[in-house]
Amino acid sequence: MEVQWLRTFVDAAETLNFRISSERLMMSQPSVTVHIRLLEENLGLLLFKRSHNRVSLTEEGRYFRDKAEKVLEQLDDSVEELHSFAQGYRKIWTLAISPLMAETILPYVLKSFIREHTEVELVIRVEESEKIEALVESEQVSAGISALPPTGRSIAQVVVYNDPILFVLPRDAYDDETGPQVSVEDTLRNSVLFTHHHPVFWEELLGKLRLHVPGIRTMKVTQAHIAKRFIQEGLGASFLPKSMVRRELVEGRLMEAHFELFPLPVVSTYFLTKHMGILEEDFMRRIQSVYFT
Repeated sequence: MEVQWLRTFVDAAETLNFRISSERLMMSQPSVTVHIRLLEENLGLLLFKRSHNRVSLTEEGRYFRDKAEKVLEQLDDSVEELHSFAQGYRKIWTLAISPLMAETILPYVLKSFIREHTEVELVIRVEESEKIEALVESEQVSAGISALPPTGRSIAQVVVYNDPILFVLPRDAYDDETGPQVSVEDTLRNSVLFTHHHPVFWEELLGKLRLHVPGIRTMKVTQAHIAKRFIQEGLGASFLPKSMVRRELVEGRLMEAHFELFPLPVVSTYFLTKHMGILEEDFMRRIQSVYFT
């Protein structure tokens, strides 16, 4: 039995159209027909009913589809693991991170972590914070870094760092010494405020802002790195975690406005895992050593 026969069967079982399967598999339609016929002959069973140029799965075909999908999945996983082994990897460690973490200190941490653990194949999954706890709970990932604390008791959490929120504006033509003082109220009245790119603080913050500065114009931008880019392009302003904009502030690509209307929130970043092993402890330690306020 050829593996390609199984791949052709699984695709044809999904499309129930040999022509479409031939296009998806980049082969001729007669080749699809031949693969199905050879597979049926090898099994001694009909997998498809053919009637008036239409096909449908037989009862045996429906049963075999699930089995064939699992065989192909296991085969593909084994081949991938073999290639990883050939590259020197002896362990796969999967980490789920929020987009905010991917945009800030993660590259610095990865550089030293990968250099230290050459036997570990690191897999990074960028997920929204709302999804990370479930991935850790189901052990689809080894650990997660999230803007949200876990709600379940089976997951260990550690606050990796606390992040002050800053009011961030496009850089103007003045330097810090000669430029006029920025009016927070005027900026909020005259600029678009990018909101909802963090899962924790926006509802409470917007409520306070509207009490102090009525008539604020807002735009929901659900990814923090996109909001940051919009600010750099002069499209508006926003409130962002310090870790997110620290480099741009130092390099003069963004500007922080001194905010005195009320105290701004501080948000936490959490490390989540069900098993605090050597890799988890080392990765968390590296994050904490890189971050500074």
